[in-house]
Order: sequence, then structure tokens, then C-alpha cells
Amino acid sequence: MSAPRGQIRLLPTRLPAHVLSPLVRALVAAGVTADMVTVVGVLGNVLAAYFIARGDLAVGGVVMLVASGLDMLDGAIARQTGRATPFGALFDSVLDRVSEAVVLFGVAWWAIDTGRTEEALLAFVALVGSLLVSYVRARAEGLGLALTDGLFRRQERVVLTGAGLLLGLMRPALWLLAVLSCLTAAQRLYLAGRALKLAEAATPAPSDDAPEEIS
Repeated sequence: MSAPRGQIRLLPTRLPAHVLSPLVRALVAAGVTADMVTVVGVLGNVLAAYFIARGDLAVGGVVMLVASGLDMLDGAIARQTGRATPFGALFDSVLDRVSEAVVLFGVAWWAIDTGRTEEALLAFVALVGSLLVSYVRARAEGLGLALTDGLFRRQERVVLTGAGLLLGLMRPALWLLAVLSCLTAAQRLYLAGRALKLAEAATPAPSDDAPEEIS
């Protein structure tokens, strides 16, 4: 089933080829595998969460942006080496969710530790929204519907979180993150529901005159 129309991409999914290809070739030549990059990425986000939780927001933001940027490399390395597998895609997707969750956990820890109840609650809502964005896509794909776009995907969430950390503007960043993540989940649900209903309407109903199957 094709992807539903009407979706928006604020940021590109991949780096430009003239930037990505040399990086991938260098990493492959050094013996780096896609799984290594994926694991280093999630460990980097754990380190970022540690810095954020202790109040070093700018340092945590830099580490998070670098670690999350590795997500643009692991898939390309897998394709370059001919080792792209369904499990590799699943492994990468699960660890992406772990990376996002652990960073928001660090933000919530910092907020609670400094008496910022509003920011702590917003971090929780942002986490729920981000998980719902991914969950709607996963359920849609399980029903045969390609659903990869959306207003506020992981790329946009990472950039916004990083900007909030670097600039010390976590309260507005968390408001945007919470609201836009939930809106994106609702957008994907709407687009998927519309596409599935159209597909269902286009499928001819079984005829009453059709012969019964004999078991």
C-alpha cells in the first residue's frame, strides 16, 4: 500500500550524498559496522542524559546532537556493506526510541531536581508524544501502509531539544516538543486512517453468489 499524501517534512531524512558518502566509505574502510554506530549512538545519548541531569545543559546538548547524528550513518553503512537486514532495522528503531527516552529522562531529572515542575511534566508529555508518533507508524506499517513522514519526526525533535539545551531555553522548547509531538501523532493517525478507509472502499466486497469453499 502506498504512502498517504499530504505529509510535510521540515528537515531532510538524510545528509546530502556528497557529505554522507565519504563518511560512510571512511567508516566502512575502518571496519565500523552499522550495529557499532547504533550502539555508540545510544551510549552517547546516555552520556548526554547524565550531563543534562546534573545541570550541564549545553554540554548535554552538544553530546546529544553528535550522538543522535550518528543515526544518519548506520543505515547507510548497512546498505554500503550489503548487511541491511530486517532485524538491523528493528534494532536501530528500538535504540532510537531508547535514545530519545533517556534524554528526556535526563531533562525530567534536571527539572525535578531544580524545582521546575512544569518542565518535568512537559518532558513526560513530550516522551509520550514521541513514542506515539513511532507507534502509529509501526501499526500502520503492520497493516501494509507506508507511513514515514509527518510534521515533527525524530530529526525535528532532536534539533529542537538540542537548541533548547544549548540556548538555555528548555521551557519553550519543551512546550513546542510536547505539543508538536502529540499533533504529529494525531496527524499520522488521521492520514493512516484516511488511507486505510480509502483502501477498504476500493476493495470489492465478496459476492453473495460466490460459491462456498468446501473444507
